[in-house]
Amino acid sequence: MDISALRSANPEHWMRAAAIRALTLDAVHAANSGHSGMPMGMADVATVLFEKHLKFDAAAPKWPDRDRFILSAGHGSMLIYSLLYLTGYEQVTLEELRNFRQWGARTAGHPENFLLDAVETTTGPLGQGISNAVGFAMAEELQRAEFGRKIVDHFTYVIAGDGCLMEGVSQEAITLAGRQKLGHLIVFWDNNNITIDGEVGLADSTDQVMRFKSAGWHVQEIDGHDPAAIDAAITAARASAKPSMIACKTHIALGHAAQDTSKGHGALTDPEQLAAAKAVYGWTGGPFDVPADIKAQWEEIGRRGASERAAWEDRLAALSERKRAEFERRYALEVPRKLSAVIRALKKQVSESAPKVATRKSSEMVLEVVNPVMGETVGGSADLSGSNNTKTADLGVFDVDNRKGRYIHWGIREHGMAAAMNGMALHGGIRPYGGTFMAFTDYARPAMRLAALMKIPSVFVMTHDSIGLGEDGPTHQPVEHLAISRATPNTMVFRPCDTVETAEAWELALGAKTTPSVLSLTRQNLPTLRSEHKTRNLTAQGAYVLADAEAGKRRAILIATGSEVEIAMAARAALEADGIGTRVVSMPCMELFAEQDEAYRRRVLPAGPVRVGVEAAMRQGWDRWLLGERGREAKAGFVGMSGFGASAPAEVLYEKFGITAEAVAAEVKRLLG
Repeated sequence: MDISALRSANPEHWMRAAAIRALTLDAVHAANSGHSGMPMGMADVATVLFEKHLKFDAAAPKWPDRDRFILSAGHGSMLIYSLLYLTGYEQVTLEELRNFRQWGARTAGHPENFLLDAVETTTGPLGQGISNAVGFAMAEELQRAEFGRKIVDHFTYVIAGDGCLMEGVSQEAITLAGRQKLGHLIVFWDNNNITIDGEVGLADSTDQVMRFKSAGWHVQEIDGHDPAAIDAAITAARASAKPSMIACKTHIALGHAAQDTSKGHGALTDPEQLAAAKAVYGWTGGPFDVPADIKAQWEEIGRRGASERAAWEDRLAALSERKRAEFERRYALEVPRKLSAVIRALKKQVSESAPKVATRKSSEMVLEVVNPVMGETVGGSADLSGSNNTKTADLGVFDVDNRKGRYIHWGIREHGMAAAMNGMALHGGIRPYGGTFMAFTDYARPAMRLAALMKIPSVFVMTHDSIGLGEDGPTHQPVEHLAISRATPNTMVFRPCDTVETAEAWELALGAKTTPSVLSLTRQNLPTLRSEHKTRNLTAQGAYVLADAEAGKRRAILIATGSEVEIAMAARAALEADGIGTRVVSMPCMELFAEQDEAYRRRVLPAGPVRVGVEAAMRQGWDRWLLGERGREAKAGFVGMSGFGASAPAEVLYEKFGITAEAVAAEVKRLLG
């Protein structure tokens, strides 16, 4: 690689890009950890993008109509941190760069959206960023169709590496984007042929150019170090009606002794090699020292979008008061005033009519009243629309010829669906929800975890949530999945017992701003247990007394969720008939109950009575409520699953696995001695 020729051909561009490379070397050296090679290799692409094409204003990182820049190859985080510092973002100071990867710094090892306003999404788990980007691009299309091009008209740019493209979720994202013709999505492939173990050929021989072409993308191949070629490729990509992939042939760790080697992927900390690389760049400044003229050039780039933002603000102000307020409400994640009213009305109607329906159907009933009053909800399913009950008649299908459609056919892409939903939520102005069978949270899990980490309110609708789905058998019967979701920090897991609790769960999920929700819903029909209408949202307390002891002293507390609350109620009737005073506690959301003050938790779960948990799932996670919170091991039991399910009708399975009212009553009597 003739770096002297690159320097002489484009001297001003070269020094702006060299600032990224030098800061990367300095920060990784100071931290003694990090990933140097990708920022050094992609500095030219990033420089051209930011200088000539990216619509942004460093003074307003949350401007709704900015272009989105996503670093899918998040290990190369110093690329984005360098860019943010150079262009003048207030949150990224020189001190933040000096503290790269240190405790309390905004400049974490991988970019985190909740630490820096200008970081669009948390990346690092490879493949997630490019998959989020599909959701970003969909959100832009949806909002442009509703609010008009004068208010919403921006691009989503992504830098993805070989690792992102090897991860399976990238295929789900790529084929979906091609099918949907997301023309405002542009991906730069950092084609450096290096992974941690060595050359890409050790593990992969995919023709990535043909792969993207076959998925319906516009594809170009360029020298990733030629600024003129980069500029021309971006211009052509922006003009295409298809999503675009620009294959950028680059050299990892450009100009360093580790260039084009697997060592170049990681931390380049040798001081002599660092000095030699800077000398090759023509960089004479000391550590974290950017010459004033170069910093001024970058800051001018950071200010370039200010006039465009001001013009956009004028256009927004020119909208009708109603339309402008609606746009701003959605971006603020505020629910419409009508939401609580329609939820209350549905609860009242259900309590009076007492239907016996599966909670997946209950969920559909809720969405039928919610979607018309919340124009920001965007639903979908991973090829299970009729099973997940996530589609309502008013939504219309999002497609190439109907960008106003609010229902997405994700295809059999659980992981891609969840990741793109996260992208929609991160974009702003959208409330995404998507469904699949609960057993397939296994496929969606990495994106569900990141939703929690990123503090975004994606809603995952998981139906067929237990052995109650019946004949499809143990491959489809989720016994451990509730425990997995409950073990995830910052996640609300709702398992409602009837339509009333389902409505309350949806109200809470749609009102959340920083927490994703998992709705665990049944295939089998359940009776309405909340027959007395309450305007208050009892599910918001996480657990509450559904029925209390009537046959004298309270001697037993049955704690149940979802489809097993019905079983607990039947067991209570049998125990009460035998003179054993029994309370039933419905616990639709353990996480919310844990957040209640101790006085409330003590009222619901007082010391003394025996406790039996009832759930058609594994016991893991239950012991806090059975043994803790004033409980005792000698007076606690659990009726549920201890292994995988089987293929048979649901009622047979419940009997064979011993999840019955009779079994619950027997467990209470055993504990009472």
